Amino acid sequence: MYKSKRIGVVVTAYDEAAFVGRVIETVPAFVDRIYAVDDASPDESWDVIQRVAERVNAEAASGGSEPALAVADGGDDRRVVPIRHDENRGYGAAVKTGYRRAAEDGMDVVAVMNGDGQMDPEILDRIVDPVVEGEADYAKGNRLLSPDDRAEMSTFRFVGNAMLTGLSKFASGYWSIGDPQNGYTAISRETIERLDLEAITDQYGFLNHLLTHLNVAGCRVADVPMTAVYGDEESSIKYVPFVRFVSLLLLESFCWRLKTRYLVRSFNPAVLYYGVGAAGLAGGLSGLVGAAVRAARGREGFTSGVASFVAVLLGLVSLGTAIRLDAEASEELERPCDEHETGERGRRDETSEGHVPSQSIE
Repeated sequence: MYKSKRIGVVVTAYDEAAFVGRVIETVPAFVDRIYAVDDASPDESWDVIQRVAERVNAEAASGGSEPALAVADGGDDRRVVPIRHDENRGYGAAVKTGYRRAAEDGMDVVAVMNGDGQMDPEILDRIVDPVVEGEADYAKGNRLLSPDDRAEMSTFRFVGNAMLTGLSKFASGYWSIGDPQNGYTAISRETIERLDLEAITDQYGFLNHLLTHLNVAGCRVADVPMTAVYGDEESSIKYVPFVRFVSLLLLESFCWRLKTRYLVRSFNPAVLYYGVGAAGLAGGLSGLVGAAVRAARGREGFTSGVASFVAVLLGLVSLGTAIRLDAEASEELERPCDEHETGERGRRDETSEGHVPSQSIE
């Protein structure tokens, strides 16, 4: 237990035979149960998980440690619970499988560590602390605020993360929360039980989609500063299909959140300003393009150009107002990193002995 709370950790694995065993072995001792979820890996990940689980459970049983709580499927006291999907269902499905099992077993807080060995077990206490201490319902790592923390992040990754952060702010309503792709997270059991997990995607957009559902459920989210350091592992994500899928998912999530929070449950004028802003920008920009084409052909386009420019300005003002109202509506649900805390903790990560690189699912 940790600060009188039962802690579970979901370790997700897909083609991680070389790393997942070490991840399981290095989960901190304060964790009560580890749920190692293999998403039908074609490599030997499942065999590795079973071997390591058997060894760790045997060592725990013979080591005189305090017995763990009974697990849902057998009533035994295993520390590591191996779980395997019959078919590949996606990263989000693996996390949700772990969430459900941990909630059934009565874990108070459930963290996620990917099986690629890129999430530092030494900072797990920092990830779970906001949830354990009741400051947040969900906590996640953030590598983007401090230049020191993102020093190891390539320009390509940083630009991609920054773009998805901006889109996720619109979709989720958490305007001060960043790095939505970071999979090093913790969530309370009560929050797992409140969420409609079936409505959240099973794919790699799970982390972004989850934030939107947390906002609609009125959950408090905390950012935890951490350092981005990448190993030699190659990502399994195909970036163009991934960005296209997540962008469409976020657009759908944005519309669903506005409808649910600001029309169905109660009215917030932000939804009107978003509509006026979108219409003004779309109409104004298309009008400017048309005016430019007419001018290039020697036709009169000044009047329509001015009208289109005014429409663009109106759209920008309306959009800015909508964002302000939207941010105010969710302000009490956010616990962002403060800049001083980010820098200090990031430097400690870089200089700590035995540091293990940390990264998200990308």
